[in-house]
Amino acid sequence: MTRVEQIRAALQQALDPQLLEVEDDSHRHAGHEGARDGRGHFNVHIVSAAFEDKLPLARHRAVYAALGTLMDTDIHALSIRAEAPAKNG
Repeated sequence: MTRVEQIRAALQQALDPQLLEVEDDSHRHAGHEGARDGRGHFNVHIVSAAFEDKLPLARHRAVYAALGTLMDTDIHALSIRAEAPAKNG
């Protein structure tokens, strides 16, 4: 399973997103001091009802918690766009 697949699976299981996009951006950081240990750079866009009534910091913490040890073993940098579903009104 690729890193993107692992990230997707962890977020899917923990946050049941309506939309989930995961992009591996590691190629743009080749040779970067922090990436020399083999961990990658990723962008995540996630829309989940789990984020309703949560401030951005709490949403990011939920993503980090869902990723668990991947943050230590596979992810060097993570850009997060975490949103609640739009309310119809």
